[in-house]
Amino acid sequence: MSASIVLGVGGGIAAYKACELLRLFTESGHRVRVVPTASALRFVGAPTWAALSGQPVADDVWTDVHEVPHVRLGKQADLVVVAPTTTDLLAKAAHGLADDLLTNTLLTARCPVLLAPAMHTEMWEHPATVANVATLRSRGVRVIDPAVGRLTGADTGKGRLPDPAEIFAVARQVLARGGSAPADLAGRRVVVTAGGTREPLDPVRFLGNRSSGKQGYAFARAAVARGAQVTLIAANVSLPDPAGVDLIRVGTTAELREATVKAAVEADAVVMAAAPADFRPATYAPGKIKKSDDGVAPTIELVTNPDIAAELGQRKRPEQLFVVFAAETGDAEANGRAKLARKRADLIVINEVGPDLVFGADTNTVTVIGADGSVAHLPEQAKESVADAVWDLVVARLPGSS
Repeated sequence: MSASIVLGVGGGIAAYKACELLRLFTESGHRVRVVPTASALRFVGAPTWAALSGQPVADDVWTDVHEVPHVRLGKQADLVVVAPTTTDLLAKAAHGLADDLLTNTLLTARCPVLLAPAMHTEMWEHPATVANVATLRSRGVRVIDPAVGRLTGADTGKGRLPDPAEIFAVARQVLARGGSAPADLAGRRVVVTAGGTREPLDPVRFLGNRSSGKQGYAFARAAVARGAQVTLIAANVSLPDPAGVDLIRVGTTAELREATVKAAVEADAVVMAAAPADFRPATYAPGKIKKSDDGVAPTIELVTNPDIAAELGQRKRPEQLFVVFAAETGDAEANGRAKLARKRADLIVINEVGPDLVFGADTNTVTVIGADGSVAHLPEQAKESVADAVWDLVVARLPGSS
């Protein structure tokens, strides 16, 4: 569905990346008005924005005054995205300052607002910026945490603008929920696990599974779009880093357990979408295991891995929501109900798996069962839609949710 989008561009070196974000919006059929700050125009000129958007560039409050652009743009928009958002823009937005067209638009917008900050690490971590971000989030503004990587100059750290495709993915999720949908996870901390663990057998082999991590990543993106602070713990996933998450990479089930137990301590909700290996080799061979001359395969002794979900279920705080997954064959729903009870979870997401089902696909068909006896059958749909539907169930159960 086509939407009216205002793309604000702040005056940072990352302004050039907004060109790709603009192209993603327009190629998806959205009508985009670009509102750059005066500083942004020193990085990318107005003709570029006009050519890519097919719309005139609005860059001051004095052009077309009879149309009152400083009010009209914000009131007519379905979504306002500012990428990059500089430290200065964050401060102005938090304190209600309006000295140019973009900051006026932010004050008049009654649609969702998505800010993608980009700045040096020291600026992002400064107490003033931390306070400004907290203020904006408390008002329902979606502020995406910057990525970690190379910054302007030779330094590296947190402050890099997330990949435009990932900002677009968050914006798409916000639009999919509708302009009046609140940032209902604002102020919440959530932990999402994704991917499949691998248990080393020797230097070249491992015991693993076919999980792609797509469903877990969809949960992370959806949570960011709903305003949450998201920790994503990813096990052996070959996917682009989602925008706005604190990403922790792990390899084995033991590493997944350590990271998840630690992150879950302060979480309001934990979604265990990862597929940890149930078993691991009892011993690790320091050299590659060779074929024997007689053609007899070696015997590999396996031991059971720790049950992360069961441990988290025991540790769960009364106000914490705990969601587990069950990838099942056979009687999937019966197996899922038993697992829900064993893990002491609040919700279990059950999907039937097989050679041509779920793994690596962009869609999913699931049944969600609650510890309260509720059952929701979700027909085949995009994994992003599955994630939003499950988050709806989580939000409804979180203490303090209206």
